[in-house]
Amino acid sequence: MYRKIKKNGYFINDNSQLFSIFAVCMKAIEENNNYLICNATLVNEATKKIVHILVQDGIIAEIFPNSTSIDAILRHADTILIDAKGKYVLPGCIDEHVHFREPGATHKADMLSESKAALAGGVTSVMDMPNVNPQTVTNQLLEDRFAMAKGKMFCNYSFYLAATDSNFAEVEKMDKKRVCGLKLFIGSSTGNMLISNEAVLDKIFQIKDFPIAVHAENEDIICKNSQYFKNKYGEDVPIEKHCEIRSEEACVTATKSVMERAEKYGTQLHIMHVTTQKEVELLRRAPHNIIGEVCTSYLCFDNRDYQQFGTKLKCNPAIKSEADKLALLKGLQEGVFATVGSDHAPHLLEEKQNTYFKAPSGIPIVQHTLLVLLDLVAQKKLTLEQLTAVYAHHPAQLYKIEKRGFVRKGYYADLVIVDMEQKTKVTKENIYYKCAWSIFEGREFHAKIEKTFVNGILAFNEGKFVSESPAMELQFER
Repeated sequence: MYRKIKKNGYFINDNSQLFSIFAVCMKAIEENNNYLICNATLVNEATKKIVHILVQDGIIAEIFPNSTSIDAILRHADTILIDAKGKYVLPGCIDEHVHFREPGATHKADMLSESKAALAGGVTSVMDMPNVNPQTVTNQLLEDRFAMAKGKMFCNYSFYLAATDSNFAEVEKMDKKRVCGLKLFIGSSTGNMLISNEAVLDKIFQIKDFPIAVHAENEDIICKNSQYFKNKYGEDVPIEKHCEIRSEEACVTATKSVMERAEKYGTQLHIMHVTTQKEVELLRRAPHNIIGEVCTSYLCFDNRDYQQFGTKLKCNPAIKSEADKLALLKGLQEGVFATVGSDHAPHLLEEKQNTYFKAPSGIPIVQHTLLVLLDLVAQKKLTLEQLTAVYAHHPAQLYKIEKRGFVRKGYYADLVIVDMEQKTKVTKENIYYKCAWSIFEGREFHAKIEKTFVNGILAFNEGKFVSESPAMELQFER
């Protein structure tokens, strides 16, 4: 099952059996984070090739052609070998859109639980949104969140600062090498973070070389629609009306407005969770400084699914028509979208199972986003190269993340090993969200996420977490 390379080195056989690691060489793994992932099909920078990847001290030390002798590589290294023959190695996924709920709502999610779920889903870095309690609207509150995350997160992390009508002085002072981006909410789901002051918006959009991430929905249209349906149905608005309340018009109107402002000022604008065919067409014609994100839920579901899932499927912006879903997928295939995000937003099931206006919006999904994308690959609707670009390369480039998002010599060893021949069935037992439910429960995916490395540490292996808090703060080259 194994062979000794040097005093701390072991070979793990083709099946990578978990007991080979734990029963025989746990001590080696605890003391040594040097690995050689051999015979792996590496998917990286629009290519596939079989290689050996040497990981030393958290860094990708070298990438060798598979013709290279393994014994020659290991001549001077105490190294654990992992045979990845027949498996794919991808750069660790970067999810630039999560809500881990800490501080303020830790009864439904927290940094520890949700980062472990992310890790199980092949996500090695996340950017967490500011609509927590207290809302992240000052630099001191940012510092507090960084302090909370230290020693707790299982994936690398950064946090957004939220812009408001009254905190531009805080925006000017933020540390752009630590803070991933600035978040603007043009919609009603985020309380007093809603931006409405046109003069403030003009000042924000003049910020250069820094991502401005926007939730784009028109507040006036949403309020008008909400009142109409409330007058008609009272509290018992059918969930199917969600996409009429948070309508195509509300999204397109807001998206057009922010795009016009970004074109005027040359802003680095990221339009988050695009949901409509019309917005896809706007992005198709947009200049390079304006990019769009599509999220998992909008690729999987359409308004016909409200009947099956009810308020579990309620999220903002709303999931819309089948035609919109197909347009989003086509946009992803054609490179219209620069990134895929999960918009992971957990709530307790008893909170979701409520009347329309009382049920909170959001779906827990970060653990399953890569599996959704791998299903699209299995269905030949996406390639592995495209997947790697939108869920690793592009987020790293657009946010200017230091030494992540690619499998390159000298980069941090954030890696995912995927088996496309093994299936994954979602059950209550393998859901890691603190809220303990998934919209995908009972679904069988076409692939399996076998191993996840964070900063060169094997942190998730064959359904088990095998390291404590391997994560670091993300740093940005700005």
